[in-house]
Amino acid sequence: MKITTIGRGNVGGGLAKLWQDAGHDVNELGREGGDATGSDAALLAVPTAAIGDALFSVKGLDGVPVIDATNVFGAPRPEGFESLAQYVKSITGGPVAKAFNANFATIYGRIGDAKSKPSQVFTADEAAREVTEQLIRDAGYEPMYAGGLDKSRALEDFLGVLFALSQTSGPVFYRFAPPGEL
Repeated sequence: MKITTIGRGNVGGGLAKLWQDAGHDVNELGREGGDATGSDAALLAVPTAAIGDALFSVKGLDGVPVIDATNVFGAPRPEGFESLAQYVKSITGGPVAKAFNANFATIYGRIGDAKSKPSQVFTADEAAREVTEQLIRDAGYEPMYAGGLDKSRALEDFLGVLFALSQTSGPVFYRFAPPGEL
């Protein structure tokens, strides 16, 4: 699969490495933007205030599912949008998913040390769901679908719980599973 990451920081760069290790062709773009033409999926991993500029600096996103890994830091959600994922969709006009925002990039290298696959809760438009699930698995997580894009605000707000846990336990993986699967 051809993936374009928009953002080369801990999240974008870390996932690019995991996906390259899984055999994907990854095109890493930074602040200067670039071309995502021919991509099967794109990851957006930039600061809140940079979302619009980052997306407008990338050409070739028409119809490409975009996985939004952003969180509300240092800037509020844009006015009129319940979630950052809905803001991303308003710019791209294509299918969007919300994933990889509710975990700690600093421990990506330890995913394989977990006794069971950690969960990756995500929301998605139906047209972005399959590719998002595949990329979650290829990064070493177990996908847990939480519903359509209208549920993205809850996933963005879940970050508060993870930060509270990290203050007492350090960065953590989490696992959600139906009864009988643990």
